[in-house]
Amino acid sequence: MRHLWRWTKRVLILCVVVVLGLLSPVAYVETTCRGTPLGNTYVARIAPNQHRPEARTYMTYPEWHIVHAYDDYARVIRASDPHKFNFFKGISGYWSSLCALKQHAETTGKVDGETKQLVYVIGVSFTFELLLKAAYEETIGRIATWIRGDLRAPLDDLSARQAESYATFLQQVPWYKWDFIADAAALQTTATDVFRDKERAFSLGLEYGAKAAYAQVIADAVAQVGADELTLHMIVTAPDAFDFAQFKEITLIDTLDGAYLIETPRYRQLTHLMHSMAAKGVEFVEIAGNDDIMFTALSDKANHPNALHSFARQGYGDYRHLIPVKTTDLAQALRDLPKSGAQLEHIHDY
Repeated sequence: MRHLWRWTKRVLILCVVVVLGLLSPVAYVETTCRGTPLGNTYVARIAPNQHRPEARTYMTYPEWHIVHAYDDYARVIRASDPHKFNFFKGISGYWSSLCALKQHAETTGKVDGETKQLVYVIGVSFTFELLLKAAYEETIGRIATWIRGDLRAPLDDLSARQAESYATFLQQVPWYKWDFIADAAALQTTATDVFRDKERAFSLGLEYGAKAAYAQVIADAVAQVGADELTLHMIVTAPDAFDFAQFKEITLIDTLDGAYLIETPRYRQLTHLMHSMAAKGVEFVEIAGNDDIMFTALSDKANHPNALHSFARQGYGDYRHLIPVKTTDLAQALRDLPKSGAQLEHIHDY
């Protein structure tokens, strides 16, 4: 019994250390990364029931950082092995960007507790997932590649395609709607008798199974509280004789003294739509009751003069920049991006 109690205490201590380690970035961001509210005198024209908190344009990025991390991972394993991906860089990138964004978000207004809870929970989950994946891929996974040799196995290529499809899927659809069970079944169907395929089918099968179970829990929880709105309202101006019907995603709601109140989709569709609108001379006046917004851009330069935060992407050899801008300046900023050698990645709504 004494021997059992000794090992029980060691396990408990280890669990406490792991929990404290996972929570330490939360404590750092919450206590250190603070901004002073500057006050907002902007008077919104859009109806209050269509307003969204302005600080969320910055605080939606952490979820997208995870999407981008999966995309980076897919890019790396397209031609290389999982242990070549820097899992710790993916983790540190999440928390360092969150720190910069929380500081700036708090200058525009209070970041509500629900939003902070969300980014902290998904941050801890993301950290835990990547630590587990790193622990496996840097040990057993790496040994499996040594046994395999330089020639990639069929499941190396299949898992790379699955990762790429998953990363693309996440740009518009919540992760818990992905069919992990189908991916696991495809691994079993495609696997050959070589050791690497057996190892990939087993390890990734466990991963996909765990994610499928967790996805069902999240889906049930979302069903209880309701999913987020899929559209938003904005006010724009447009050149004479501009025809909004050319954009089937737009619903024209009203005209407002030379401006237009429209409804648009959110997420990735919104980025493509606003980029096209700006190219055709549309100017953005107000979005979801706000006069500030953030977008991300990509370039081969390590820094951008207007960025809150910049860092290198894995597998691409370029850099991501998080850029805040006034809503009224957004269209021109999008049109000017190519002149600076940058390209639009994503416009973060609220």
